[in-house]
Amino acid sequence: MKPTQFQARGNAGQPAAMRAAVALTLSALTAAGHAQSQIQSQGDTAGQLAPVVVSASRFPNDPAFPPVAATVITAGQIRAAGIDNANEAIRKLGGVYGRQSSAGPNDFPLDLRGFGANGDQNMVVLVDGVRISENELTTPLLSSIPIDTIERIEIVRGGSSVLYGSGATGGTIQIITRRAQPDAGHGSVVAEAGTDGQRAGRAFVARGWDNMSIDASYSKAHSDNWRDNSKYNQQNASATLQWFASDWRFGLRANLARADFGLPGQLSAAQYSANARQASTPANYGSYDNDSITAFLERRFGSIDVAAELAHREKISRSVYGGSNSLNNVRGTQFSPRLRHVAQAGGVKNEWVAGLDLAQWSNNYSTYTSDAGQRSKALYLRDEVEFERNARIAAGVRRELVNQASASAGYGKSTAVNAWDLQASYAVLPQLRAFAKTGQSYRLATPDENGGTGLPGGQLLKPQVSHDLELGATWGAAERQLTAKWFRHRVRDEIYYDPTIPGAFGLGANTNLDPTRRQGVELEGRLRLSESLLLSATYQHIEARFSAGANAGREVALVPKNTLSTRINWSAGRHSADAGVRWVDRQRSGGDFGNTCARMPSFAAIDARYAMRVQAWEFALTGSNLADRKYYSQAYSCASGQVSDIYPENGREVKFTARYDF
Repeated sequence: MKPTQFQARGNAGQPAAMRAAVALTLSALTAAGHAQSQIQSQGDTAGQLAPVVVSASRFPNDPAFPPVAATVITAGQIRAAGIDNANEAIRKLGGVYGRQSSAGPNDFPLDLRGFGANGDQNMVVLVDGVRISENELTTPLLSSIPIDTIERIEIVRGGSSVLYGSGATGGTIQIITRRAQPDAGHGSVVAEAGTDGQRAGRAFVARGWDNMSIDASYSKAHSDNWRDNSKYNQQNASATLQWFASDWRFGLRANLARADFGLPGQLSAAQYSANARQASTPANYGSYDNDSITAFLERRFGSIDVAAELAHREKISRSVYGGSNSLNNVRGTQFSPRLRHVAQAGGVKNEWVAGLDLAQWSNNYSTYTSDAGQRSKALYLRDEVEFERNARIAAGVRRELVNQASASAGYGKSTAVNAWDLQASYAVLPQLRAFAKTGQSYRLATPDENGGTGLPGGQLLKPQVSHDLELGATWGAAERQLTAKWFRHRVRDEIYYDPTIPGAFGLGANTNLDPTRRQGVELEGRLRLSESLLLSATYQHIEARFSAGANAGREVALVPKNTLSTRINWSAGRHSADAGVRWVDRQRSGGDFGNTCARMPSFAAIDARYAMRVQAWEFALTGSNLADRKYYSQAYSCASGQVSDIYPENGREVKFTARYDF
């Protein structure tokens, strides 16, 4: 039995069926200690450069304090590539590996540092500081964020638990939405149509006055999709109201997301070879309603900044899987107040940050008549010093207390965990900056995971702890830049689903693994060949292995050893084109702890877009998997030494887009 996004992995087995995609990526950025990132947005000439403000400390920040070795994707880059959802932007422009998911029509599980089936549980995704990573073991609904509201996306790879808590070992992805613009107004309308019954429309409008602004967006999409029984419908709506002045900002934001979709299921090797488009579970389907409301505040008192977010989310998800109906009702509330003090003395600048993260979460799960709840509170402190604008050092600590309880599962327990980190960077030469980062990060088992452990009654999984180390350097400026990083994560008590041990319903169980290690190299580069031509590429090499225990030396499943993405962008006058190639190396299928099964084959996929602008209109033609390659990135079993339980990727897809700006 294979789970859907609505079934706890401990209760139903391995992670779920997933929708196909092409994820061509590329790193159009990196700001490892650099003060500026440059973009070319609509209406700009190639020579006009704009600074990008980044969030190194959970505050809007000037470029003197960017995150160490961050990847920044700007609104201009998203627009130039014709991308219509944040998940795709992260994969295509940010160089992040992703594979299919049933968590939503356009939401692929992402993996920053080779955590395989649990990649999306080992990173934290936030929107304007509010965590949207799901405590119920589903992929963050990035496709529900209106693409026209995004100002930039910041990707920080590596341990980040000091600022962001549980699950940040692989890193963080921060979505920053547009700030209020006084005395300005603009909007857009977009229509799309394509192969496999694709059709979509979206609208966005924003208006600002002297000290307030409002923006609103709505989108609706449908696709029959490539596989049988993978049809989906999706609707998203959002609105933000802001009041502001020179030293304060207050606002309210509401987001509503609806989706329903088929779940085509896994295929055996023979079924995949005969007809990769067929569905093995033609009667399975799912849906969700995900609503959130957020209040946010920023206020400056001289050299002290105060900020806070209060957010509440309610999600109802339904599925029919294998003849079983399930209903999840999730509620979560977060409150995150913090303050910052910045002081300058001669050539030394100091930034000190302190904050609290308070959260409450509950899930009522009808299928097994189960309930689960979690309360957490955390305190973090961080200090960063810059010397003469060429050297930086930062240190931080975090203490988090978590209580998890379930009346139906018969447990209730409190746990305390700690994180720390130390970071430094130094400009060895004007065009060369070296950096280093070390620390301890952690992940706590979710209540769902603790509900399917196979442990004696009342016992819970241990916290996962990682000791992190990263060394690297960045050479060049934004339009001619190369970043190289070496990293290592030594993980103890990794939380993982193991199908080989006894568990509920005979399906395996969640467990704490023997020690594991992720170690590898990352390269990100971009090169402007001319005013109209830009090349960029991302390469990642990862060794993900057990470092002790019965499986010592064996590879962790669903982690490709090498991934490479290259991208080229061309623009001249009214015309522009963008194309990319993604190559993914062989990898172990899920559950192949003994490394006895044949590896999943490597694959390469190509996507491209051509656009022409006619006054306020833009017309574009976009294609993915243009070579119509047959491949897959998800498989969870082994049968007679061959990969089985395969979830095929989509074949060739083409769509036409018309956009009108006003």
